[in-house]
Amino acid sequence: MFVMTIDQRGSTGSQDLVPDLLVRIARLELPGAEQPVFERSVGDEVQGVVHGPSSVVEIALQALRSGRWYVGIGVGSVSLAPGASPREGTGTAFVAARKAVELAKAAGAQVPLSVVPGIMGKTGGGVTAGEGSQACAHAEAVLRLLGRLVQDRTEAQWRVVDALRRHGPCGQGPGRHGSQKQVAHELGISEQSVSRTVLRSGWQEEWAARPAAAMLLAWADSQIGGFVQDDGVPKGADASRDDRAPREPQALAEPARRADDPTENRNEGDR
Repeated sequence: MFVMTIDQRGSTGSQDLVPDLLVRIARLELPGAEQPVFERSVGDEVQGVVHGPSSVVEIALQALRSGRWYVGIGVGSVSLAPGASPREGTGTAFVAARKAVELAKAAGAQVPLSVVPGIMGKTGGGVTAGEGSQACAHAEAVLRLLGRLVQDRTEAQWRVVDALRRHGPCGQGPGRHGSQKQVAHELGISEQSVSRTVLRSGWQEEWAARPAAAMLLAWADSQIGGFVQDDGVPKGADASRDDRAPREPQALAEPARRADDPTENRNEGDR
C-alpha cells in the first residue's frame, strides 16, 4: 500500500495552492476504479492513501508538473477503517511518507520527490527488507527522471500534450497520428508543429517509462507492505486493484528516441 504526503514549496508568504491541487487530483482519470481521497493534513500539505502503483505515478507527476510541490511516497502497511479520513490512518506507510517528504525537501536542485520503504524487520515469505528498499530506490530514480521531463516542459508544450492526452485512447498515453491531426486542428497549428512538440517535450519517453516506475513501486509493495484492515488483520493483494505486483522485475522496454531536449522556460519552482 502507498501513502503520499505532498507539501507546498515556498509556501511562506505565498498563495495557498492546496485547494487547487486537491481539485486536480480529484479530476485525474486513474487506472481501474480507484479514486483515492486526498485531504489537507496540516498547513499547506495534503495526504492520501493510494492502492495502485500506476495511480501513484499519475498523482506524483501531476504534483511535480508545476514545480511547486514536494512529493513523498511511503510504501508499507496501512491501518485505516473503510471510508475513514487518511488523517485517521496508521501504519508504516504513513511513517515512511513523512520521512519521504522531508527527504524531498532536502533534494536541493534535484526533482523534489522521494520514495521511502516502511520496513519493520523482515517481510513475509522469507524475503529480506533490503529488496524492498532497493526497489524503492529504483522507483525513486525513475520517477525523478519522469519528473524532470514534466518540469522542463513549456506552457506551449503542455497545451499540445494535454490536448493529445484528451484525444488519446481513453485519455491515456501518447496520441497517434490521427489524434495529432485533431490536436493541430483544435489548436490552430500545423501537424508538423505538433510532431516537433511531441519530440521536444519527451511525451513519448514519459509514457514509455511510466510502466517501469509503476512496476518498481509494485515490486517494492510486494516485498514491504500490504494492507492492514481496521481490525489489525493483514489483508492480501486485492484482485480489484488496477495493478498486480509482478513476481520479479522484467526487462525494461527500450524507450522511444528523442530528437532533442527542451531547454526553454524551465519552471524551477521555489527552493
